[in-house]
Amino acid sequence: MKKMSAFIFTLFLLCSLTLPGTVRAEGQTLMMATTTSTDNTGLLDALAPLFKTDTGIELKWTAVGTGKALKMGENCDVDVLLVHAPAAERKYVEQGFGVDRKQVMYNDFVIIGPADDPAGVKDMRVDAALKAISAAKAVFASRGDESGTHKKELSLWQASGMAVPDKEDWYVQTGQGMIATINIAAEKNGYTMTDRGTFIKYADNHGGNPPLVVLVEGDDPLFNQYSVLAVNPARCKNVQYGLAVKFADWITSPRIQKIIGEFTLLEKPLFTPNAEK
Repeated sequence: MKKMSAFIFTLFLLCSLTLPGTVRAEGQTLMMATTTSTDNTGLLDALAPLFKTDTGIELKWTAVGTGKALKMGENCDVDVLLVHAPAAERKYVEQGFGVDRKQVMYNDFVIIGPADDPAGVKDMRVDAALKAISAAKAVFASRGDESGTHKKELSLWQASGMAVPDKEDWYVQTGQGMIATINIAAEKNGYTMTDRGTFIKYADNHGGNPPLVVLVEGDDPLFNQYSVLAVNPARCKNVQYGLAVKFADWITSPRIQKIIGEFTLLEKPLFTPNAEK
């Protein structure tokens, strides 16, 4: 099957037939907390109607940083999580807040900045790039919100042998989502780190000619895994665990994994499915 644009992809989903043998749960609503990238890219807007067609369950979600999403699960405010901070997720499961963690898909993080690249980081390894940005005192916009992207960024500063420059004037902590943070970096002619899917959406918003471009990519530490977790019903008596399991099984099924892999913008895939790996 040829790769589909987001528009054609959505039409395809709306016209899809119900999965054979699916037990439907008409009139029920599944509450999910998720990272901003699954929302910003349009992936969930495309998948939710298909999930309802297949199961009768309406999917509603709150898109926040992964840290806040995990907290919503800890507070029993949602039924299921779709997030991308593996170390935090494993700790979350060990603490008894989440269960049944499954890999869903991945993309990668990239460092983006002005095409004229004032810090000279193009094609560097990520640790060298961060050191160059610091040495040049070039503006770097950080999410600063305990999101999965922010957690990864902090770990990369530390892995490069530097302290997080959170007291430096050139290090701007936005406390906002990814698209807003990219826009702030662009306004300040600076750099930021984003997942590739959100960057592609940002580029699409600018007709394929975005103010910031990818400068650092392909380094192993930039791998970005997304996983689904059910909120632990042993801690949250009102959690809809059965619906959470149904969603996790659905999004990791071969058919939906194939659809995720075919979701594109600017003829580029935003995520790569890897539920069975």
